[in-house]
Amino acid sequence: MIRLGYACINTKLDPPNRTCRLKNATPEKILELASANVAALQPILEWNAVHGIELFRITSDLIPFGSHPINTVPWWRILKSQFARLGDFIASKHLRVSMHPGQFTILNSPRREVVANSVKELEYHAAVLDALGVDDSHKIVIHLGGIYGDKAESLSRFIENCKTLAPRIKARLVIENDERCYTVADALIASRAIGVPVVFDVFHHIWNPALDPLPVKSIIGLAAKTWRRRDGRVKIHYSNQWPGGPTGAHSRSIHLEKFLQFYDSIDDLDVDIMLEVKDKQQSVLKISRALRARQLRAA
Repeated sequence: MIRLGYACINTKLDPPNRTCRLKNATPEKILELASANVAALQPILEWNAVHGIELFRITSDLIPFGSHPINTVPWWRILKSQFARLGDFIASKHLRVSMHPGQFTILNSPRREVVANSVKELEYHAAVLDALGVDDSHKIVIHLGGIYGDKAESLSRFIENCKTLAPRIKARLVIENDERCYTVADALIASRAIGVPVVFDVFHHIWNPALDPLPVKSIIGLAAKTWRRRDGRVKIHYSNQWPGGPTGAHSRSIHLEKFLQFYDSIDDLDVDIMLEVKDKQQSVLKISRALRARQLRAA
């Protein structure tokens, strides 16, 4: 069975990513915004459950300045009841949430301060998922980072820095191939070294291929072997190129014909697919309608 999800916001509902300028980030303001953002997650997850969407990526901006020194608020304690209600709902509806730190989370940077800040960012993301009370199948997705003039050395630095992460972070971590620097083959090497799963991004693989001549389904199979029972269902990312946009830019909406061709090539697999598109839930619904229409025609 294949399940679909989308990332960060629902275009029909209030976004859970309200923030403020750094100069205005008082503890009171941070807590006010954090509480509003956590509250805004509830209707999104409820909407998803009603529409049969079981996957959702929570925005990294849920807690304003989550890993910044300006944020000294023990939000996980003060907002404990709000997080608990959300966590209970996630569990009751069998939803799966994840997070994906931004481009400045770089564990293989040669600059110690960048690595230190990246670790703080991962600690923040783990704290959000821990506050929800969800298990380790609810993941934090990261890329392998930059090349910095020596790919082998940079990959080795990523591996060594990952080994020093706290167990609670490492238990949630999954690594993803990217469109420029590190292929899925590189991610599999890192996975074997540090023992974390690989999220295979199909779109990035198109621009930065590896393991030729293996078909995508076989590569998904290789990635699947890195997932253990406690990691939950195998997860992949799917998107299309934005026509006329820069290489690797996600399209506004899913290209239905291309997705259905991809779906047909893997429809006997049990995988979770995160769509990375700008129209968010609308693409999930578009695919769902198309698959239901197919079933009706076949009946």
